[in-house]
Amino acid sequence: MAITLKTSYFSANSPNHVEFHEQSLIELIENGQIGQIIHQSDPDYQKTLTAAQTTDQLITIAPGHYLLPGFIDLHNHAPQWPQAGIALDRPLNDWLNHYTFPLEARFADLDYATAVYRDLVHTLLTNGTTSALYFGSIHNNANLKLAEICAQLGQRAFIGTVVMDNPEQTPANYRDVNSATALSKTRTFIQAIQNQHPDQLVQPVITPRFIPSCQTETLTQLGRLAQETQLRVQTHCSQSTWEHQYVLDRFGQTDSVVLQQFGLLNQHAVLAHATQLTTADQQLIKTEQAAIAHCPLSNAYFGNGVFPTKQLLDQQLKIGLGTDIAGGYSPSLYTNLQTAVTASQMRQDGVDARLPADSRGVADSRITTEEAFYLATAGGAASLAINAGQIKLGMLADFQIVQAAPQFTTLTPADQLTHLLFNHTAQQIKAVYVNGQLVHQKEQNWYDNAQ
Repeated sequence: MAITLKTSYFSANSPNHVEFHEQSLIELIENGQIGQIIHQSDPDYQKTLTAAQTTDQLITIAPGHYLLPGFIDLHNHAPQWPQAGIALDRPLNDWLNHYTFPLEARFADLDYATAVYRDLVHTLLTNGTTSALYFGSIHNNANLKLAEICAQLGQRAFIGTVVMDNPEQTPANYRDVNSATALSKTRTFIQAIQNQHPDQLVQPVITPRFIPSCQTETLTQLGRLAQETQLRVQTHCSQSTWEHQYVLDRFGQTDSVVLQQFGLLNQHAVLAHATQLTTADQQLIKTEQAAIAHCPLSNAYFGNGVFPTKQLLDQQLKIGLGTDIAGGYSPSLYTNLQTAVTASQMRQDGVDARLPADSRGVADSRITTEEAFYLATAGGAASLAINAGQIKLGMLADFQIVQAAPQFTTLTPADQLTHLLFNHTAQQIKAVYVNGQLVHQKEQNWYDNAQ
């Protein structure tokens, strides 16, 4: 039987348009979608409200609480969760070789993987993340355990078994033996996910770690697999000065061009970071309809540049937000959307005060709170081509119920949204729904009445 929520909510329809509605009635139907939305001004409002009350299917969200779409994390290295916040002062290549790869190698131990992944998925849900795009490790068993935990806890997940077999850029104790092994492992993982999760709450993703870690034959075969299966692809792209230059030296082309040549740049691809893109790269990504996972926190440590969020949004590229655990230390997309706004302001103003103010930064670079909110919700959904990220008829009922921080003045809806997003702690996320099912609840004080 359908459940009806009576609540005020925010939802971004585009980067520049966020809707706000007070005390609307939102019906959740059995297929996990939003069946109808009735606003106070609609003629059927009172009739619908009375019917829901009569059948004891009404949940009235308490005053001071708001419904937001669930957040979508477009880039998360699940096995890096234990090193969040560690060694962020190191260069990327050093960080990978001395910290990340040794840690990820430990995920051959399924007990260790189980403990880490259960804590990670639970933490993300408590932070309002209803969908996540995960890099796993090279171990199929551990990645299948991650999928199992996501399904058990109710998170929508897209998971890839990581491919890395280039002996020049990967350690001997943590890499695929050769191209044939990497491809066979990927095919086996895809089939296992599709067999074990027919409801598609969890889906497989083709995942070359990045160009430096993969041999040429491996990139060729993964590209063919991507064309054959039409599955999503995730990888890093022009991630840092070092990585960008490595690809130029090896192939004589930028990451975007190389990925396209191998069949890995298409409408199903999500490219992480992309701080070093050329103008031609940006146009190529737009033409191929690929998406970019903007990881503001991680980019500050390893990106060697500020991502041009505003410019690429204005060009209508598909962009969402990623935490990049553990290059980004926080599992919260609230923290990352706040950082996205901050970084864009620094790009606009410039960072060297010795230069004249009018030549110090990049004009028209600052994004608004509404644009950052869009990236965390509808932008991420568009990047994954899922029917989520908005509170709208027919959308998946993935959302979070958030308590506003104390306020001592009257706020407009726009100011209220900013207040929610910037005066935020995980304690204020009182409940999380995925597919219309309650998957997380802090306490039972977020509603006035429920059956």
